[in-house]
Amino acid sequence: MSQTTRKNIVKPKKNRVRLWSIYITLALIYIWAFAGTDVPEIKETAAQISKAIFSGMFNPDWGYVYMPEGEDLLRGLLDTLAIAILGTFISAILCIPFAFWAANNMSKGRAIPSSGKFMLGFIRTFPDIVMAILFIKAVGPGSFAGVLALGLGSIGMLGKLFSEEIENMDLGPTEALTATGASRLQVLWFAVIPQVLPGFLSYTLYRFEINIRSASILGIIGAGGIGTPLIFALSSRDWDRVGVILLGIIVMVTIIDIISGAIRKRIV
Repeated sequence: MSQTTRKNIVKPKKNRVRLWSIYITLALIYIWAFAGTDVPEIKETAAQISKAIFSGMFNPDWGYVYMPEGEDLLRGLLDTLAIAILGTFISAILCIPFAFWAANNMSKGRAIPSSGKFMLGFIRTFPDIVMAILFIKAVGPGSFAGVLALGLGSIGMLGKLFSEEIENMDLGPTEALTATGASRLQVLWFAVIPQVLPGFLSYTLYRFEINIRSASILGIIGAGGIGTPLIFALSSRDWDRVGVILLGIIVMVTIIDIISGAIRKRIV
């Protein structure tokens, strides 16, 4: 038997051992995770409450869609949309310096990019709901706290994506302009920005889709938007109003996803 044939026989055996090792490791992880989970007790009224919830959701309160005298579904959805737009705009502007700070190809050495990556990672450790609670304590409940929470909370994710876009750009145009004696500002304006701008816009739209969902949730803790009437309806067990609010959120998110996806395809 030749040496090549022996190698071909040994390789499948090694691959099988690796696959089985992965399967066994995953199985042990799942067993460990489920072993530490307590089995919840089902209440006697669970079936009755579930029936009431689904009945209300499938028979929504259409009169709440528009109410001239006060808060309604349309006003809540517009408020949520405004929070998401402003929060995304703020984060998209503020994260650009952080992105260039964290990009490896924008500075000499590793100390500066490493500190930038650490800062972006530090910002990402705070969930949006935690940021919202902090800003509610600082500026009071309302839409302004939601805008600040999404605006500052999104810097970590957008900054990381923007820095990766900067690192993946072609350095040929920047080197050519530098060789002709162009200033750093001219290199940035004519070589860097045209390359990274489509990626920046695409990531910003993607983050906007996430912020729409986050803005719907932040209102539950008092950060404005459609979440505020939703938590009131849930507390009072007004299931038909819960149904129309959830339906409105689904429709708004779906429309925004379709529009955002179409725009991203044109950009990229």
